[in-house]
Amino acid sequence: MTTLLLSLLLALSRAALPAPPALPAPPSLPAVRPLPAPLSVARWWDPPPTPYAAGHRGVDLAAPVGAELRAVAAGRVHHVGQVAGRGVLSLALPNGLRTTYEPVRPLVTEGEEVSAGQVVAVLTEGSHCPGPCLHWGLLAGEAYLNPLTLLGRPTPRLLPDPGPDGARDGAADAGDTGLSPGHPAARWPGPSP
Repeated sequence: MTTLLLSLLLALSRAALPAPPALPAPPSLPAVRPLPAPLSVARWWDPPPTPYAAGHRGVDLAAPVGAELRAVAAGRVHHVGQVAGRGVLSLALPNGLRTTYEPVRPLVTEGEEVSAGQVVAVLTEGSHCPGPCLHWGLLAGEAYLNPLTLLGRPTPRLLPDPGPDGARDGAADAGDTGLSPGHPAARWPGPSP
């Protein structure tokens, strides 16, 4: 009887809760990297459980101040300006997607059409990372998505056995996505531990 009562209460409580919002499907847009290869992820995308909870709504890519940033796809400049004291650039892409870059000094103006791979900004100081980095975001409407999904999955590569002296016989690349070899490809594009 107790088990039946608990099961009924659990079912009723689940029915009373609103369903979580459905996330949009991953984008199917061929894209170029915002930075040259290899991409070195300083902090992974870690979406919050609810729209107003803490989380990391983009990825941080390590890069030196002054690095040239490229449009990941053809589109239109949606926003250029300061947000919370940092330079921000937002590009409207096909299929209702928007990608954001910060902290930057934009090289384009609001409303301007850009092509895939075009240099659109320069990385500046003022990131929330311990070292210089690009915070790269992707949105579909108001929903944040993992921007790394634009680049496709990396190709897993096995590194050669370092041998007794620790030297490798050859260097393996990080696959077509250009992720730095030090990051576990099997976990990408998920959050880091």
